[in-house]
Formats: sequence, structure tokens, C-alpha cells
Amino acid sequence: ILIQLPFNSPDKAYEMVKEFGDKPCVAGFHVSSVRYNRIHDNAYMKIYSLIEEMGHPIALHSGFNPNDQFMSRGDPFIVMHAFGFTLFNVLHLCNWVMNGMNERFPKLNMVWTESGLAWVPWVAQRMDNDYRMRSSECPALRKLPSEYIKDMYYTTQPMEMPNDLSFLESTFKCINAETQLLFGSDYPHWDMELPSVIYDLPFLYEKAKRNILGENARKVYNIDVTERYPDYQPMA
Repeated sequence: ILIQLPFNSPDKAYEMVKEFGDKPCVAGFHVSSVRYNRIHDNAYMKIYSLIEEMGHPIALHSGFNPNDQFMSRGDPFIVMHAFGFTLFNVLHLCNWVMNGMNERFPKLNMVWTESGLAWVPWVAQRMDNDYRMRSSECPALRKLPSEYIKDMYYTTQPMEMPNDLSFLESTFKCINAETQLLFGSDYPHWDMELPSVIYDLPFLYEKAKRNILGENARKVYNIDVTERYPDYQPMA
């Protein structure tokens, strides 16, 4: 299971990590992205440090706040969903990368969930471009922002399916999807996905499909499958 952390109360979140982090049923921690706190605030550093020490990942689940003055201008609902659902994860990922959090917590796996994938190449290109001009503002970085983006993890749902699959192939390349993308169905929501959305992609090899559909998640969340599948071996 993933433990939902109350990030609006950093001290309580830290206590929850201490209390539940070593339980055998706990695979990681989960945080709602719909918040205005800076993800790199010093109040969270002890939380990240402890989770990293425990070897667990953190999943940031995107969403939107319909009462936000900016978000509320989306009309009809499809505008808010298509546009607004990505924005909190966009903001937090940018803050995470540009403030050197990947360097500060190199063994802490970040999983960006339920915000789709199409925004990632846009953010990667924008941050690389600005970083080349204003790198003095990001002294902790040792490589381009887009390279840190490839070190983190993402979930498929809702994976945008363009008419031209070359766009999606470029997105997969941007995030190193073979090793960094986790399948998520989001069943039974209206925008759920079936495993076939991955398995039917013509540009993926069999190993990449198997990784995305299960093996990547098994690794990130350190899931022991030997009891159900005694003969399980990762695909070579």
C-alpha cells in the first residue's frame, strides 16, 4: 500500500513516515499535488531524508482546484480537466528539479502520477532553454534539467494518444519510458485505460512493454512477487 501523507502538516507527515515506513505492507508514500506549499521548502527536508533512508518512493498525484481563481476560468469542464490537471505536477516538478532536489536526495525515487505525459517534453525543453541562460540561479544542478527528468518516474494514466504516434514516441524518449514509465489504469474512472494502450504501441519492443506494464513498478516499489510467482524472472 501507499501511505497518504498530510503535507500541509510537515511534522505530522514526518511522524507518519516514522510510524508506517518500516511496515512490510508499505510500498511507498503518496502526496496530493493540489497544494500551494513549495515542494522544496525546508520543512519537508527531514521527510525526504527519512523516506530516502527507508528506500521508499514518493508518488505525487496531480489534480486541480476548481476554486482557484485561475483554474476556475476553465469552461466547460473539459478545459479544466485537459489543462488544469497537469499544472500542479508541472509546478512541483519544476521546483523539484531547479532547486537541486535530485542532487540532494539522489536515491529518492519520485513518481509523477495521473497528470499524463504530453506536458513533460514541453517542460523539459523550457527548463533546459532557461537554464542555459540563467544557470546561476540553479547552482546545485550538475546536468541539464531534462536529464534529471529522465531519472524520475511517471504513470501512463491518462496517456494522451495523438493521431500521429511519432509525437507519443518522442514523449517516451524524453522520459526514458522503457525504464521510467509505470502503467496505471485508473479503473473505474471515465478516463481509465486498459493494458492494451501500451501493448498495442508499434514502436515498443516486447521487453519495453513488459517493463511498463509491470516490471518498472515492481522495481520502484520493491515488490516481492516470489510467493505468487515462484519461478518469476525479469525479462533479459
